[in-house]
Amino acid sequence: MSTPPRPSLKSILSTPTGPHAAEPAAPRTAVGEPKGAARKGVRTALGSDPHGEDGRRPIAWLHIVAPRGAVPTATSRCACGRDRSAIGRARVLALIDDHAAHRDTCPLRTSQEGRAAA
Repeated sequence: MSTPPRPSLKSILSTPTGPHAAEPAAPRTAVGEPKGAARKGVRTALGSDPHGEDGRRPIAWLHIVAPRGAVPTATSRCACGRDRSAIGRARVLALIDDHAAHRDTCPLRTSQEGRAAA
């Protein structure tokens, strides 16, 4: 038995006889875009607050990093200028308690609560 010969995979194309000018591309049509959409003031996500205007803003942040088998660290920051950090399990636990206590004594938070209650 013999296998049939394989057909040639290459095609022979005719070579051009001289240089040809490229044809200009057809103008693209915008599908679904109304004319003048940018002039109508389309709102973007960058210009507005995605959470709405209910008066609440983050004031204090507690960042804890505790990888398995490593020494835990924590950072407590507040918009009033408070910036504390801790390294080690016992000190991180103490910083967590201190951060919770600062919420009651922070001058930024107590003034906001007084305005909301009035």
